[in-house]
Amino acid sequence: MERAYRYRFYPTDAQAAELSRTFGCVRKVYNMTLAARSEAWARQERLHYNATSAMLTAWKKTEELAYLGEVSSVPLQQALRHLQTAFTNFFSKRAKYPRFKSRKKSRKSAEYTTSAFRYRDGRLTLAKMNEPLAIVWSRPLPEGAEPSTVTVSQDSAGRWFVSLLCADPDITPLPATDAAVGIDVGLDHLLTLSTGEKITNPRHERRDRVRLAKAQRALARKATGDGANRVKARRRVARIHARISDRRRDHLHKPSTRLVCENQTLVIEDLTVRNMVRNRSLARAISDAAWAELRSMLEYKAAWYGREVIVVDRFFPSSKLCSACGSLQTQMPLNVRSWTCDCGAVHDRDVNAAKNLLVAGLAVSVCGAGVRPQRSTPGGQSAVKQKPSQREP
Repeated sequence: MERAYRYRFYPTDAQAAELSRTFGCVRKVYNMTLAARSEAWARQERLHYNATSAMLTAWKKTEELAYLGEVSSVPLQQALRHLQTAFTNFFSKRAKYPRFKSRKKSRKSAEYTTSAFRYRDGRLTLAKMNEPLAIVWSRPLPEGAEPSTVTVSQDSAGRWFVSLLCADPDITPLPATDAAVGIDVGLDHLLTLSTGEKITNPRHERRDRVRLAKAQRALARKATGDGANRVKARRRVARIHARISDRRRDHLHKPSTRLVCENQTLVIEDLTVRNMVRNRSLARAISDAAWAELRSMLEYKAAWYGREVIVVDRFFPSSKLCSACGSLQTQMPLNVRSWTCDCGAVHDRDVNAAKNLLVAGLAVSVCGAGVRPQRSTPGGQSAVKQKPSQREP
């Protein structure tokens, strides 16, 4: 099983300049190739990776784009492969049509394969560089690990990261168990389990809301453009956002790992977070809870350790259904946190929902009905036959 290990590093001025040029060239090649493929598709022509690779070679020979040859060629070729994957996902209906990369908003990154870096004795040196990167090894790589891919990135807060993809022999299926748990997500409590346990919601964004608002007001007062003062103010806002997201991610990792290790089957609800954040009263709190990120963690960790994640249909009335007698309530407003059924059972709203999710998940795992299809993996294949107008260019 391959696993990515992400570390922070501090480049020298020369390394930072080289990486910044590489980021710009990667973005340029990606955008030019996307434009070429879109124009070719409008002419009823097809361009695949081999054709775009030949186009990249021709671009480097022109006077206008000769600077593309000054950086490592591997990240540029990887950009073409990423675009090919984006089109494949689009025509398989797993993603939207690829979009152009923005200099200010898009993620700055470059991917190096084994031919473009050297890793020896814990020292990583990239192509076109004479010195190894000053990496902060916050945790060791697996013993004897040899990275197959290295991805260098810079976030909006100005921090530099390097991600090393290598085989991890420690990721093996855990011993099977009969334990199963239903998981209901919420805002008052981040997670409520069918066992009655409730995991608190730290509300990381609320804790830094005053600092964030102050930094955003200072940014709004700066003149628009790329002035030094505006760049500094924008960087302050980005650092606060990075602090919030780092703490949120750390908090989500802990319960997700524990739940996957302790239970063979995990049942969650399929929530349309994209539609839920349209509620202006709850949008900030829902975004801060990061339910989609939590689901992603549960799914990939379950795949690592041989567990099963069952996703129950979003229209299943888990909160309105009595987990004792099975009767269905007609209404259940959000402000009702506990209620009493006609059978005399007193329910905590969230615990009752988690219990119902567990029962529904175990039922569909046996009969195979009543559950939405699992999200396709990037490498999966669609079983839907494409129409002639939907085929890949």
